[in-house]
Amino acid sequence: MRKTNGMAKTGPIILIEDDSDDQEIVEGIFKELGTINRRIFFANTAEAFTYLKTITEQPFLILCDVNLPLKNGLEFKRQINADEELRAKCIPFVFLSTAADKKTVSKAYEDMMVQGFFKKEDSLTALKKSLSLIIEYWTVCKHPNSDE
Repeated sequence: MRKTNGMAKTGPIILIEDDSDDQEIVEGIFKELGTINRRIFFANTAEAFTYLKTITEQPFLILCDVNLPLKNGLEFKRQINADEELRAKCIPFVFLSTAADKKTVSKAYEDMMVQGFFKKEDSLTALKKSLSLIIEYWTVCKHPNSDE
């Protein structure tokens, strides 16, 4: 990822993933890609929501699984959308999940206006390609909370 001065471009990547093996794999891929953004992992949406409500820096991106304990990723996105302060931050929200059936994907786009939905691939090469595309896209994409 290219380094930019834009606040939204250098903020942390928030990852909500309850599987510690998947966390390690994703972290390894980000290191291989040379991603400069700090990565912050949460195993559930309650901790992630509390963090999002208390930070002052603008996150670069939220990557969220669908199948999570307590409140799933779809419910979490609804919670963010219902919160005026978080909605105003316009944090890009992308699902990265094995639960990528047509019904779930449609619901995410139609009901919650997510900015992306990627299937968590079994192949390390395919997952690396997906993560690379996500980071590159949001690095280049214009954003309302960017300094650029």
